[in-house]
Amino acid sequence: MKKDIINAMTVDVEDFFHVSAFESVIDPKDWHTFAPRVDRNTKHLLDLFEQNSATATFFVLGWVADKYPELIKEIADRGHEVASHGFSHRRATSQTPMEFREDVSRSKNLLEDIIGKEVVGYRAPSFSIGYDNEWAFDELSGLGFKYSSSTYPVKHDLYGVPDWPRFCHQRKEGIIEIPISTISKNTGNTGIGGGGFFRLYPYWLSKQRINKYLKEESQPYNFYFHPWEIDPEQPKVSGAGFKSKFRHYVNLSKMEDKLIRLLNDYNWKSFSDVYL
Repeated sequence: MKKDIINAMTVDVEDFFHVSAFESVIDPKDWHTFAPRVDRNTKHLLDLFEQNSATATFFVLGWVADKYPELIKEIADRGHEVASHGFSHRRATSQTPMEFREDVSRSKNLLEDIIGKEVVGYRAPSFSIGYDNEWAFDELSGLGFKYSSSTYPVKHDLYGVPDWPRFCHQRKEGIIEIPISTISKNTGNTGIGGGGFFRLYPYWLSKQRINKYLKEESQPYNFYFHPWEIDPEQPKVSGAGFKSKFRHYVNLSKMEDKLIRLLNDYNWKSFSDVYL
């Protein structure tokens, strides 16, 4: 259904030990003690995208770019958009404006040096821009970004601003904000844009919701996920709470098959191609 609509595929390029779900048990100073898996997982995604004629925006963590510059070059060389996910995967809500500016600028400069072209997109870790830190949009605009994808208009215990716009919009700071897709009900918005929601539910239900969205809204559908989500063999992190572990590990073994079906059922391009 709706194969004529071009939708936006995005990948948050980070490793399993970077995720916010494990930040209480993994200190960033210990990241070097883990064996990275992001390089091989991302290369596998590049092959899947090529096989299904899909292009995407890769929001790359600066830490990953610093370790694997050739991977970032390959992403760009294979026709995808490289965008920033910050450098250190610190939530924007945990940073001062100066810290935020330095973190994002460091990432942007590094990525631009690697790919030799301007980086115009940014996504905050864990969609961590909301009412309490709208100043972040000023910082992003000042750094030269054209768009952000840092909001998810749902009610969630870790992120989300339910009453913010559901679709791509121009903000007063001069930057375009592109939220993750939701379907709207009388009881509020339901997230359908990827991540744990996509892994948790059977594919037929996700497809039903995507089709409902495309039919009712006539807007591009925005999807996101991470390279570690197609890696069921990744090491298990000990010490995290049940909820965090459930969210991270649920249905990892089924994700690649679901992703292939998603790539086949819809048309996909990058944020810049779809919105700019």
